[in-house]
Amino acid sequence: MRCHAVLAAALLFLAGIACAQTPPKPQGSLTVSKKSALDKPTLEQYIRHQFLLPENLKVVIADAKASEVPGLLLIPVTVTDGGSMTQIVEFYVSKDGAKIMQGKVYDIGESPFAGDLKLLKTDSAPATGPANAPVTIAIFSDFQCQYCKEEAKVLRANLEKAYPTQARLVFKDLPIEQIHNWAKPAALIGRCIARQNAGAFWQYHDWVFEQQGALKADDLQAKAIDFAGAKGLDTLQLTQCITGKLTAKEVEDSIAEARALQVSSTPTLFVNGRRLVGSVQWDQLKQVIDHEVAYAQKNATKKDEACCEVKLAIPGAK
Repeated sequence: MRCHAVLAAALLFLAGIACAQTPPKPQGSLTVSKKSALDKPTLEQYIRHQFLLPENLKVVIADAKASEVPGLLLIPVTVTDGGSMTQIVEFYVSKDGAKIMQGKVYDIGESPFAGDLKLLKTDSAPATGPANAPVTIAIFSDFQCQYCKEEAKVLRANLEKAYPTQARLVFKDLPIEQIHNWAKPAALIGRCIARQNAGAFWQYHDWVFEQQGALKADDLQAKAIDFAGAKGLDTLQLTQCITGKLTAKEVEDSIAEARALQVSSTPTLFVNGRRLVGSVQWDQLKQVIDHEVAYAQKNATKKDEACCEVKLAIPGAK
């Protein structure tokens, strides 16, 4: 015990000397730790170790900027393979660079899904169901994806039947071209059909998924035109739309939107902005929809209460 006491006394004495020899820092200056997240190579090394990122993935660390959280800086970090796979992760950093935090900041005055809702565009995409429905389900899907096929069956078999006036389904294209060679052409064709007839798009949607195993890149267009002709669509107009790639921008915009939302797999659903990744069974999806319907009704009641208020007839009163 005596040895420990002597050692502790010595350390305290040396620490006192060190402190006495250290010039005082100017007031208001930031204290930067020896290892600082504000140093880009240090932060990159830390992140690579934390997430087991291999060397073939590029890590791009942006400059620190003020965040919406007082006292914390924000550093967006982009991880990419140089191709289509890109993910942005936001880190909140203390001003001395000593502490980092990964998380999502919410504004209590907004929907918890406000950030995604601002990026999610549903106006120009194929949709079915009332435009004023309290619940909007947007699905990012790939016509060649087996899991998308199963989710499509779930939605088409149940949604309209269970929620004829309360839910709207919006189809968003996200063809995964790296593994699906006819997914994007199928998306282009679908948009061409939607231009002619919005209802026919959903017939095409169901047909493509039903025929998924039989369709190939070299016969997709011919079979799709035959299908459209059988449904009474103008096949000449459709052919011109397909060969001219007139809907390419619509599909590219949908893909870009998915990237902005950091959607990297299909199917991915957004139920009033609430993100659901992967195949969702109907009983689980129904619980989410029921919650959103009830939430919308409750909020609508609050908004409507003003219509029945009583005011005193005082001149100038508001």
